[in-house]
Amino acid sequence: MIRTFVIPFVIVAVFLSVAATLMATAPVLEPSSETAAPMTVRVQSVETQSVELKVHSQGSVVPSTISQLIPEVSGRVVWTSPSLVAGGYFTAGQELAKIDDLDYRNARDRANAALKRASAEAEHAKFEYGRLRSLAERKLVSRSALENGLRAFRVTQAAVEDASANFDQAEENLKRSVLRAPFTGLVRAENIDIGQFASRGQPIATLYANDIVEVRLPIADRQLAFLNLPPLRNGNFPEVLQPNVTLSAEYGGRTLEWLGKVVRAEAEIDTASRMVQLVARVPSDSTNAELSVGLFVTAEISGLAVDNVVSLPRSAMRNDNRVLIVDGDNKLRFRKVQPLRLYKDNVLIESGLQQGDRVCLTTIQTAIDGMPVIPVAINADLALRG
Repeated sequence: MIRTFVIPFVIVAVFLSVAATLMATAPVLEPSSETAAPMTVRVQSVETQSVELKVHSQGSVVPSTISQLIPEVSGRVVWTSPSLVAGGYFTAGQELAKIDDLDYRNARDRANAALKRASAEAEHAKFEYGRLRSLAERKLVSRSALENGLRAFRVTQAAVEDASANFDQAEENLKRSVLRAPFTGLVRAENIDIGQFASRGQPIATLYANDIVEVRLPIADRQLAFLNLPPLRNGNFPEVLQPNVTLSAEYGGRTLEWLGKVVRAEAEIDTASRMVQLVARVPSDSTNAELSVGLFVTAEISGLAVDNVVSLPRSAMRNDNRVLIVDGDNKLRFRKVQPLRLYKDNVLIESGLQQGDRVCLTTIQTAIDGMPVIPVAINADLALRG
């Protein structure tokens, strides 16, 4: 009986006491949090600067002056200049074509003969009127005879004037049988040859001047704020307000540049694209090589000069126009800024930053205000290059 109840009870009691002792003397495990190491970030010190804004566009070169060579008299073409071919170069006043002038020389000679005849008649009428006036003073002729003499004299004078006008017109028509270049330039197209009949008023060639060329540059209306332009309704810009423009193109395996001015804006704004067409004019002078018509060029227009702006890489901007600042305790702080313009890979900030502020350039997926970081300063020029 004792073995059945007492011994098992003693064994259970011993084990319970041992378990209680172990639990009482067991070490207490206290939870501990592991502190994360601060992130290393790139920072750029804020430096304000003055910046000249630029506006970019593209366009094709067109002539500033295009004219058609139109004969003012009709006739058969008997000669054309070697320059009167597509792409041919000519100078102002150069003879480009000749029309058979036989009929016009004959007309001039007939007009000259008529003028001489009218002059002779006028001289005779003048003499006769003088003789009648002398006789009238001596009461030897009637007053009606004197008046008839005066009328005849005035009629012959009018005949002289008419004959003189006819002679001048015949002389001018003879000169017009030679077609001359109205300016210096190039031939765009021609459609006449020797032996063909040229009709008065019918174009025989298209010419354009090469001393000045123009480029139409489409600009978004919102970008006009970066250019110092007068109201567009005025058309041509005053010379003092014409922005400088630099045109560039790849031509013949080389990169070429030309300097010009934006001289005017076209009156209308495109309703579909909201683009304004500015017109740049480039002269061919000692500072510019000749700019080929039809060449596609890239334009950089000089705009407003702004002071106290900060240039940062575009990646530094966060949502809602905010940037991350590293404060004096090396902690991240959000800062609201006012961007002026996104330009290429950079952003220009006009307000919200102060000289010496450290802007975080490292992309952080989850940035928390007050997060400790280890800042590493980099050069501003290096930051702007990427």
